[in-house]
Amino acid sequence: MTTLAEVARMAGVSVSTASHVVNGTRYVSPGKAKLVNDAIAAVGYFPNTLARSLKLASTSSVGLAISALSNPYFSDIICAVEAECARLGLMVFLSDTQDDPEKEIAVIRALHQRRVDGIIFAPSAAPGPALDYLAERGVPCVLIDRMADPRFDQIGVDNFKAMQALVHHVVSLGHRNIGFVAGQPGFATTVERIAGFHAALQAVGIRVRPDAVVTGTATTASAAAATYRLLSQALPPSVIITGNNLATIGVMRAVRELGLAVPDDLSLVGIDDFEWADFFEPRLTLVEQPCNELGRQAAALLVERIASPNGIRRSVRLEPTLRLRASCRSLV
Repeated sequence: MTTLAEVARMAGVSVSTASHVVNGTRYVSPGKAKLVNDAIAAVGYFPNTLARSLKLASTSSVGLAISALSNPYFSDIICAVEAECARLGLMVFLSDTQDDPEKEIAVIRALHQRRVDGIIFAPSAAPGPALDYLAERGVPCVLIDRMADPRFDQIGVDNFKAMQALVHHVVSLGHRNIGFVAGQPGFATTVERIAGFHAALQAVGIRVRPDAVVTGTATTASAAAATYRLLSQALPPSVIITGNNLATIGVMRAVRELGLAVPDDLSLVGIDDFEWADFFEPRLTLVEQPCNELGRQAAALLVERIASPNGIRRSVRLEPTLRLRASCRSLV
């Protein structure tokens, strides 16, 4: 491997001058900088990033522990994190936790052992071991989407406002018997959205039926099964609110299998305005989550925490946006 000393010798400068050009650590005259860069190009020199990271106690890399494959909602977030980290000069190591607590702790350990400077993490429904591992070792970490532990910086959407917007919309159209197909039990987002559903109905004076909320796992099949349970009740709901994109797809699947039509037989609204929602007929009324801003701000928060490990932890809530379309009919 070509060394920096060989580059300096070919350029006719000192090793320290060549180092300043490579690392941008001090001003070097344009003439000398050109000599060094020409020598680098001639000999094919590449900086030893491992040695540099050991010297600086930094690898200029971050880990992203997230359910990348099983939940397409995170795709836009991942892209935004990578774009912001690239702008900040950071490499991203993406690891899929599959929303499985055992896989999750293994991923967190592996990223830490690879000396990443910090981790952006979307916790599972039972993230205790992984969160304790991070806290006990002082690993800079930002929790994204699922705000599960105030020991860390966190960023997510205001789920109470999202549910309030959906409930207010369907109630304004005359719906009073409202069902909710929530996400996987235990997820911080699921807990918040169920609480938001109850609070929004109580705020408009509607009694919450004990069987109005059904949960499943983070799959379309479980959401379809939950929909069957709702629609088999003696007094089925006139509208279903869904807690995420997979729940929305699962509800639509059940509706089609039952030979029903949206919104003529059943109205449908939900959280997550995914890209191909426009291909559904009718077009779906959904809450849009600011995925790009979630990813961008998560990366910025992590850089802040890496620079100040003992700083005050921050919890950031971003505003959701209700996209009104044609999937909820008026009863008034």
